Amino acid sequence: MSGDIKRGTAEMTAAMLISGTIGWFVVMSGQPVSGVVFWRCLFGALTLLAICGALGLLRPGILTLRAFGIAVFGGVAIVLNWLLLFASYSHATISIATTVYNTQPFMLLMLGALFLGEKITATKLFWLALSFAGMMAIVQVKPHTGGVAGDYGLGILMALGAAFFYALAALAAKWLKGTPPHLIALIQVATGMLMLAPMTDFSHPPTDVGTWAILVTVGVVHTGLMYVLLYGAIQRLPTHLTGALSFLYPIAAILVDRLAFGHALQPMQIAGAAIILIAAAGMNLGWNPRWLRPRALES
Repeated sequence: MSGDIKRGTAEMTAAMLISGTIGWFVVMSGQPVSGVVFWRCLFGALTLLAICGALGLLRPGILTLRAFGIAVFGGVAIVLNWLLLFASYSHATISIATTVYNTQPFMLLMLGALFLGEKITATKLFWLALSFAGMMAIVQVKPHTGGVAGDYGLGILMALGAAFFYALAALAAKWLKGTPPHLIALIQVATGMLMLAPMTDFSHPPTDVGTWAILVTVGVVHTGLMYVLLYGAIQRLPTHLTGALSFLYPIAAILVDRLAFGHALQPMQIAGAAIILIAAAGMNLGWNPRWLRPRALES
């Protein structure tokens, strides 16, 4: 294994494990979802501003007006994604919300066909159908946990909405190919600050050090540092390895949900979650549905 592969694997693993813990931080903050996302954007923007400055990405002429507009569009989508995903935790548990959220590759598949002219093959349709079957299995069962408030179905819909907006942000990133990704991330979180400032109650900010520590961590670690690790990994790793390591995120989220909040999945939910993750893996890694193995191994 080359040095780049080793480093990229370590970066991707760290990025996914960090992402898998964000649900705990959001819930433990005790803050309204819009407030959590605002402070995430603020502290994330400060972190990414320093990173972009250190990398020399703040000089004029790097972005065209069109690229800036697309980046802002992606920022709107990524912020709506965060709002819906974080809100879904209180309805469907972190485990279920994160698993359903991992239908995002299929959202991107549809958007790619509509806006980029990408072909939808029979193999992709197979994995899409399998993912839908897994989601239906999850929807059929309501969790028996006292810590879950509100409507379970609403939580599922919120997680699906989050996946859709994430796919829109990913589509915007495809249109920005060649643009420094850290700069895109900075524009996105800055857009989020402007979006959410009118909805944030600055007259009653958090008063305890613990809450501020959580919000700073979400902004600096789960946004600034995570972006640096993720983009570093993407630049070093082949696509199939990036896709494979991305499944550490939902696994970590399920473990955190179980250990921190005692939310255990029921057998039908476990089956549905496994089906969704297998389908997403097949989609990302290009598995052939006949043999369920990477095509690269067939030649």
